[in-house]
Amino acid sequence: MRSLEKALSDHELIVLRVLGEWWEQDFTGFDRKACVKALTAILSKLDMVQELNYLAAKEAEALQDLIAQEGKVPVASFSRNYGEVREMGPGRLEREEPWLAPENPAEALWYRGFLYRGFDDTPEGMIEFYYVPDELYEQFPQEVIEKAVIKETTVTPLPPASPPKSYQSAPIDAVDDMAAILSEAMITGLPEGQVWQQTLLHDDPDRLSFLRGLARETGILQVTEYGIRPTRTAVAWLRHSREEQLRSLMETWSSSVWNELRHTPGLQCEGETWQNDPILARTTLLDALPRSGEWFHLDELVAHIKETDPDFQRPDGNYDTWYIRDLASGDYITGFAQWDKVEGRLLRFLVQGPMFWLGMVELSEPALFRLTPRTLDWLNDTPAPQNEVNIPIVVQPDCTLLVPFNAGRYERFQTARISEALPSEAGQPFQYRLTPASLNLAREQSIDPARILVFLQDASGRPLPPGVKRAIERWTERGVEGRLETAVVLRVRDKEILDTLRQNPKTRDYLGESLGDLAVVVRDREKLLSATAQLGLLLDSDNGLIG
Repeated sequence: MRSLEKALSDHELIVLRVLGEWWEQDFTGFDRKACVKALTAILSKLDMVQELNYLAAKEAEALQDLIAQEGKVPVASFSRNYGEVREMGPGRLEREEPWLAPENPAEALWYRGFLYRGFDDTPEGMIEFYYVPDELYEQFPQEVIEKAVIKETTVTPLPPASPPKSYQSAPIDAVDDMAAILSEAMITGLPEGQVWQQTLLHDDPDRLSFLRGLARETGILQVTEYGIRPTRTAVAWLRHSREEQLRSLMETWSSSVWNELRHTPGLQCEGETWQNDPILARTTLLDALPRSGEWFHLDELVAHIKETDPDFQRPDGNYDTWYIRDLASGDYITGFAQWDKVEGRLLRFLVQGPMFWLGMVELSEPALFRLTPRTLDWLNDTPAPQNEVNIPIVVQPDCTLLVPFNAGRYERFQTARISEALPSEAGQPFQYRLTPASLNLAREQSIDPARILVFLQDASGRPLPPGVKRAIERWTERGVEGRLETAVVLRVRDKEILDTLRQNPKTRDYLGESLGDLAVVVRDREKLLSATAQLGLLLDSDNGLIG
């Protein structure tokens, strides 16, 4: 990280002279430059393996920790385990003489000349480290370094849990909702604020945000001048098998920018001055997962990561700079002592949220999980199965279309382009209805009626019901021939009353199309009730008769 000479140059003169005394040298009258030169010569010739044996147990552990991590550890992380070197100016150093009674292993190593402090540029920004200078680190033979690394990384594997009596099977419907998102994007461009979740199997807004984000990053959705639209790649993706589609979403998720921390239940992330890296969290979790199809305790997995890699989200080890509020208490969460309230919750959400949504785990109470075979195959780089038997869609005589859950996502996507979606129900086929509006919308997408007829016959695998075929052809020739409307109707006992209301300036604007001599469509129910009351006429709004 730094040379010994550079490291020593950062010390106060009084500290350099103290280090000289430790190594039986008198630097009285030496200036800083002379002290640095002399100490560099002394320390660079040390037998660090032997010096390691001379240290107290906790001091030796601290130095071995540094060795295991290539000679440097973030100050905040190192300080949690071994204390922090107190910062003192020359005057305080002379008064307190901390080298005579170090408060912790960090200070003991500091005043022996084995530990130093400095900043280094990292992918996460500038981070302050405690470090061992290059000349000292290089004195440790490779076998000593490897031994320290093994000791650092050796942990007890997770013990499997007893199989639960019941559990939640891993869902495989993320790709079905992805098909719904793609079809909605094709039709509407997904304008902000539009409510269309009736076509989804799940209405969880976080799950919807997650899938939309993956669609963009997978390359099957893109932002255009006309809104968010499917790409050409989307058609190929829709034709893939369910397992191939799930695999592609899992691959995209592993490197996605979608930030789980900002969706973790119970937390509210505030401010824009800090950032976290969601990929670091996923990588840490995936590396820690047991490569087994047995059941495990989620709490034990979280505890395992806390023990082996607690700073996976905060490489600088600083737990006081993020603005995260606990929604239950309303308090801000700071300090490593609150690790479980942030990092712990995040890890649990990664398993119980995205991994479950993508069919990667099965869940059970109390907080158990099991990797699915598709996840184990993915982690072992085994190709996803490509073979899949798709069930045909069903075209019913009443112009409703049933798309079974195990039909192809491509067929569902194309069905949605030519028909109106009805609300989805778990365990039931997806339902759509051919209407003049949907046929007109299909025409706007350059899908002519002849193509619709061919698609419906091919997708259903059987001749179309005669009435459906005739309805599409008749619409092509004549357009809309009738319309169903919901309306408020006023019925009266005498024709003269209706004529009077038609002629009166206070009521005539609230009456619409006549439905015979005794009935009329009402344009504004409340205003008509008010106006007729002022004329001395009370209307019964329950049964439509004059009171």
